[in-house]
Amino acid sequence: MYTIDLSGKVALILGVANHRSIAWAIGQILHQAGAKLAISYQNERLKESVDELAAPLKDTLLLECDVSRDDHVPLMMKAVAERFRRLDIVVHSIAFANREDLGGKFSETGREGFRLAMDISAYSLIPIVRHAAPLMTDGGSILTLTFHASERVFPGYNIMGTAKAALENEVRQLAAELGEKNIRVNAISAGPLDTLSSRVISGYRDMKRIHQERSPMKRNISHEEVAKTALYLCSDLSSGVTGAVIPVDTGYSIMGI
Repeated sequence: MYTIDLSGKVALILGVANHRSIAWAIGQILHQAGAKLAISYQNERLKESVDELAAPLKDTLLLECDVSRDDHVPLMMKAVAERFRRLDIVVHSIAFANREDLGGKFSETGREGFRLAMDISAYSLIPIVRHAAPLMTDGGSILTLTFHASERVFPGYNIMGTAKAALENEVRQLAAELGEKNIRVNAISAGPLDTLSSRVISGYRDMKRIHQERSPMKRNISHEEVAKTALYLCSDLSSGVTGAVIPVDTGYSIMGI
């Protein structure tokens, strides 16, 4: 039997907002496996809630990082290096679009709304990887979160589907670039989950209901199921996996109707 032991590993978790965050579920399971954590929060407004969540986790470093600011990512990585001297795992679970761009006609998406969604949800992975890779001296695992709307139309998801398509392409590009350094880059394509972000998606309730009705397993997924797949991708059990998009969706994505 192979036990997943991340003792001595350092994981940076980006995207924790509250207890419903996918990033939080992943951070918890990595910590349970023995990893030391650095957790970022976007701004002072979210700091208190993230601090309360992380309080029970021993030796956890909290860092402010607004990925829309060019100076925040290198400062965050510098703090990680000063505290832990290394980095083994990065979890990128960051996405954002204006509420008005998550519903209505896609053709009415404005230039600024398009730019913002792509900047936060897709581009942000690139500088994070650029500054994380030099700290991953023994190789490592970089993981991001995507959704099936990268390939199919989900009414109401709109510009976020375009952003997720770009994100998945980045996963392949970065995996090809960093493979020789034994740094793996993968994505989890999770089914609908109740999070702070999902609540603002027009038609989210219908999305979740239809997923349950049409998926082979006739149910929705859980945060824990995404976290367990993340644990696998962040461990040596997935040492030969890179550039992949792994669905955790109770089989919904295989169905034609």
